[in-house]
Amino acid sequence: MYIKDKKIIISAAITGATHVPSLSKYLPKNPDEIICSAIEAWRAGAAVVHIHARAQDGKPTTDHGIFRYILSSISQECDAVIGITTGGANGMSVEERFSVIEEFRPELASANGGSMNFCYNRLLAGVEKPEYDWEKEYVERTWDNVFRNSFRDMEYCIRTMNACKTLPEYEIFDYGQLNNLKILKKQGIITQPVYIQFVPGVQGGMPANNETLMFMIDQAKKILGNDIQYSSVGVGRKMFKLEVMSALNGGNVRVGMEDGLYINPAGSPAKSNAQQVEKIKTILEALDFEIADSNEARQMLHLKGKEYVNF
Repeated sequence: MYIKDKKIIISAAITGATHVPSLSKYLPKNPDEIICSAIEAWRAGAAVVHIHARAQDGKPTTDHGIFRYILSSISQECDAVIGITTGGANGMSVEERFSVIEEFRPELASANGGSMNFCYNRLLAGVEKPEYDWEKEYVERTWDNVFRNSFRDMEYCIRTMNACKTLPEYEIFDYGQLNNLKILKKQGIITQPVYIQFVPGVQGGMPANNETLMFMIDQAKKILGNDIQYSSVGVGRKMFKLEVMSALNGGNVRVGMEDGLYINPAGSPAKSNAQQVEKIKTILEALDFEIADSNEARQMLHLKGKEYVNF
């Protein structure tokens, strides 16, 4: 069904914790590069920027000093809704991953919908010599990695966000995780409006194709109600196709170098997050969609406002 009236929120996931620096010279890999890339993405049309932190050597981190520098610097230079990760990176404890919520009290943050295998052990298969020593072991250990999000973990995460008036952005990697949300909602743990980020294409989760996305949107409404809002990640070279499907079916869109390093199906590297934002914005406007700015996104998602964050 073509839905024209609702404005579309574009999110940009700036660097993530999956791609390593050796995969693209354009991947933001240190705090200053993350800051600059986020501001550029906002200027290009992203209402929301989704932030993971990295140290100077490009390694993902939850160091609060680095995180605060990144978050406060972005906030000072632009009006973007800044969403932050609770997924962290492989090898991090649950406590590390969730600590950023109470510390920074953001408007928006990811909340993962359940445990899963999260594997990208062959990511460096075509790279002879990684740029940094940590990269090879970092990706290869995911062959034996379970991304832990037990019901205890999810309840703690969601209750913490509720207390901080941070809206959970539920990252849904597979069908059963929708039922997890139904259970948590029935138990009174989920109290804020439901906003879902579908994340297809992870090895260990649902496949990335149009049929899967259509099914997930349909089932999410049946399980959680027609009043939910949602967005979708588009992975790798399928990024823009999946984003259009999300928009045509009433959802928002997310691009960014966390999700894909390319600008087209031929595999040409994206030179920036802003370039990906510009492309999806051009496509959506050509389809007669209007793009939400950051303040409109705040209203649509019922966010508390940037004046109430702690950075």
